[in-house]
Amino acid sequence: MAKIIRPYILAESNWKAVKDTNYTVAILPWGATEAHNYHLPYATDNFQAEYVTIAAAEQAWRKGAKVVVLPTVPFGVNTGQMDITMCLNMSPSTQYAVLRDLVEVLDEQNIQKLVIVNGHGGNHFKQMIRELSLEFPEVFVCALNWYQAADPKNYFNEPGDHAGELETSAMLHIAPHLVLPLEEAGSGSAKQFKIKGLKEGWVSSQRQWTQVSEDTGVGNPILATAKKGKAYLDLVVQNIAEFLEELHHADVNNMYE
Repeated sequence: MAKIIRPYILAESNWKAVKDTNYTVAILPWGATEAHNYHLPYATDNFQAEYVTIAAAEQAWRKGAKVVVLPTVPFGVNTGQMDITMCLNMSPSTQYAVLRDLVEVLDEQNIQKLVIVNGHGGNHFKQMIRELSLEFPEVFVCALNWYQAADPKNYFNEPGDHAGELETSAMLHIAPHLVLPLEEAGSGSAKQFKIKGLKEGWVSSQRQWTQVSEDTGVGNPILATAKKGKAYLDLVVQNIAEFLEELHHADVNNMYE
């Protein structure tokens, strides 16, 4: 049986191939390890971020973009879930330290572009990117949330915020063997802040998850299907692939028009 090594995935590549490849864009999937209602696995965010990253990288690579997918970071900011067993937290300061070390390597090796593909709502990289831009001005760092790369309203009745219809549909397509029957899922009903500004979203704060949701979900997954997940993910992947291709060709010193 012939071995198939995907050259755009660093974890599968070898020095024989890597040493002769001039990569232009490094892609870093970043997820989290946390409870996702009763029916989805703890690594849901990692599975999803890695899936869309690899699929998009494959499309971009086939069009000549020299992209490379770095190993997924499986831990995210879960400071509001510390009382949920095995929700594993990585503080923002730790995330910055990890990012800084990786960007230092890219800078040293003259890879000028890094894309963070985020799969967890608790991760926010904008301020970190600002700080990195001062220390490593030659490296263009950007971040995207894969679940915002296409409008979910055209695919789902109620996308949900966490382990709802969107995420469940995605996992039914990506890893159906890890999804429990939907009748075993909780309803995903969630409480809101009492204070108006927090409820309306123009004031921000951390949510204490066990006070918000009994089953850890936010959004009802009952209408989720693999067909919906595939249709949505296909568009997400296409949009991200097009972005990667554009970024491959882009001059980081001439980014505005």
